Amino acid sequence: MRNFDLSNYSNEITHDDYIIELINSLIEEAIEKTISDIHIEPQQQTCRIRFRRDGLLYEAASLPSHFSSRMATRIKVMANLNIAERRLPQDGRIYIAEKNNMDLRVNICPTLFGEKIALRLLDTKHNQLNLANLGMENEQLTLFLHTLTKPQGLILVTGPTGSGKTLTLYAALQYLNQIEKHICTIEDPIEISLPGINQIQVNPKINLDFANGLRALLRQDPDVIMIGEIRDKETAEIAIQAAQTGHLVLSTLHTTQAKETLIRLQTMGINESELRHSLSLIINQRLVRLLCSQCKQSDNNVFHAKGCPICYQGYQGRTGVFEILTTTNPSLNLRQAAMLKIKNGLTTHSEYLRVIGHE
Repeated sequence: MRNFDLSNYSNEITHDDYIIELINSLIEEAIEKTISDIHIEPQQQTCRIRFRRDGLLYEAASLPSHFSSRMATRIKVMANLNIAERRLPQDGRIYIAEKNNMDLRVNICPTLFGEKIALRLLDTKHNQLNLANLGMENEQLTLFLHTLTKPQGLILVTGPTGSGKTLTLYAALQYLNQIEKHICTIEDPIEISLPGINQIQVNPKINLDFANGLRALLRQDPDVIMIGEIRDKETAEIAIQAAQTGHLVLSTLHTTQAKETLIRLQTMGINESELRHSLSLIINQRLVRLLCSQCKQSDNNVFHAKGCPICYQGYQGRTGVFEILTTTNPSLNLRQAAMLKIKNGLTTHSEYLRVIGHE
């Protein structure tokens, strides 16, 4: 992280200006380094700042502990949150138009030594919302595109938290986004605003959950529906019914393997016969780090991470590894898809083991 002259902080008059400069510089550096998350963590003696880059956290700075409360206040002001509330978690957003249209999702949570702040940086320019850039192999992408052209059916994207499921759904919606199609979503939260698509934010405080929001959407005559996540039997049943009655439905489910998806839905109480008649595609995915193209080294056609000034630990950026299942077509499993990326010099075996393990 950029160096700050802490001696300026000794003058009480400069406190507010200094904190503003500190927060602005922190966000600027995160944008420059393509950081996905900023964590500001109050400790007993220090305020630790960590960045998440390509899925891994590293310490960016360590400040005196008394900085954390002032930083929390400043971020609350920027996110239009209650600066007097320190006992309860708060969620908000910060939009920075002059910084490449960045949208920051803010969560503030009370901890033992103060309020911990998590900032998620979301690029609203839609540069990544291209199905061809997700990392699917050619046969997988062809199968996915073919399924997206169908007028009805259920497409489920599975994987653990942080595996890129939402980005895959947004890329699919961007592909489908045409004037002839009426596309609606129900999400929690809405991570990226998509022009031309009607997006609804879940709000449990007013009883607007996934099930109620989905019922309302079905009365709006949609062609395509995206459900942020199927969490319960009621939402699953409505989604399946919609997929059987002329709607293309896309959603996510938290399972670690594609074959677990049917079991998970049956455990919720979904009828197996109805599920098999409505389910068109299951996509299971992970994100692996890409080898830095400037410094990767080859040893007998096996590439290794080295490290250089423009990357982090020999890696720069991430790509998806996918397994796609249908009722009729076999596809690559996660291991096979990862091995292709290793063979092509895009990632390493150690990265495969870190993210996917021994599948």
